[in-house]
Amino acid sequence: MRRPKKPTTAKGGQKRGVSKSTSHFCPRTVAQYKAMPPKIRDTYDRVVRVVARIQSDKTSLQRAAQEYGISPRTIKRWAGSALVKRSNGRWTAKKHDRLLRAMQVPTVSGASEIVVRGRHIAGQLGRYWSALQRYLQTGDASRLEKFQGKSIRAADGTQIHLLTDRRELNRLGSAGVLSFESLYSRSA
Repeated sequence: MRRPKKPTTAKGGQKRGVSKSTSHFCPRTVAQYKAMPPKIRDTYDRVVRVVARIQSDKTSLQRAAQEYGISPRTIKRWAGSALVKRSNGRWTAKKHDRLLRAMQVPTVSGASEIVVRGRHIAGQLGRYWSALQRYLQTGDASRLEKFQGKSIRAADGTQIHLLTDRRELNRLGSAGVLSFESLYSRSA
């Protein structure tokens, strides 16, 4: 019968391979995301926004990190799978990633928080919000019609149907529930 090995420790009594600076990890499930302490979740949400900013605006990692008040090292540690280092030494965001994002989606009872996985679904939800805002501000429903009968998949696998009923949207818009600033759950 084999005895389990004792954990080896480095100087200071800390387990080898585990440092204080990397004790937080990138959540892979909705349960892990929701179990994060609020301060850590806020940091993670800002990291995800930095990655989106790098991709959408072709901003450098250094500049985007500075805008959101996070070190580039933290961004690489938490979202390294969504970044790639180019031959010129600059970091850029990959076209696709699997990072979790907490976003708002309108429902008949108001805006509801959902967690989505990846840039593709987040972008689809962003385009929906853009079409929704255009409709509420101008009355032009042409962009909103593209989302008729469409749904998105939340990270936990549930299908969320996108609300396109104009009567409901007008009611929610009049109540002040639908504003573009509420797309992401938390403000950075």
